[in-house]
Amino acid sequence: MMQTTGHVSRATDDFVYQPPQSPYLSLVYYDDDIVVADKASGLLSVPGKAPAHQDSLERRLRRVWPEIRVVHRLDMATSGLILFALHKQAQSELSKQFQRRTVTKRYYARVAGQLPQPQGEVDLPLRCDWPNRPKQMVCTDQGKPSLTGYEVLNYNAEQNVSDVILSPVTGRSHQLRVHMNALGCPILGDRLYGTETSRLAAQRLLLHAQSIGFIHPITGQPQAFALAAPF
Repeated sequence: MMQTTGHVSRATDDFVYQPPQSPYLSLVYYDDDIVVADKASGLLSVPGKAPAHQDSLERRLRRVWPEIRVVHRLDMATSGLILFALHKQAQSELSKQFQRRTVTKRYYARVAGQLPQPQGEVDLPLRCDWPNRPKQMVCTDQGKPSLTGYEVLNYNAEQNVSDVILSPVTGRSHQLRVHMNALGCPILGDRLYGTETSRLAAQRLLLHAQSIGFIHPITGQPQAFALAAPF
């Protein structure tokens, strides 16, 4: 069953952070160097600034591994696979892979409407929408280069929704959400972007980090993990 969760946003005044408590922690893989976890929708990846926003996946993992180190993040509303390091060397090596864009990430999403092509790319620069942060916006003048590949899995004409695989090349904040919205196909359940109809179409953001591939920072062996979407 989907759980309604809040979202950290200055664009709304009625936010109450209520992260899911069950399961408290969901692990996919771990060894002496890395941890791959399944982050629930509605849970922050790392603690926020406010005292009420301290509960996060990083804090929960720290109770098991006090030495845990952040490598990348997922939006609070996004669920799925997220990678952590257990020591400085592992963190450094993984960070280099993210910087070189050799880490492969695929997201599963359900969006409103029908995308323009069965597969394609969205190449639109993004920057923060400062008066409405944390919202992001397309900006050709000041935005940072942002590229997302997409592949349509199916289109439900009766409901006018599409299931898609999204493959970010860059890793800008809210990139997938803004790029889909820019195509006129906002992700269902997105409280920051889209239309009232798309926002109310789901109780949570229907975006899930489905797979991740990288080179193990110590052994040098290819690693690949996949996790089906819970919606």
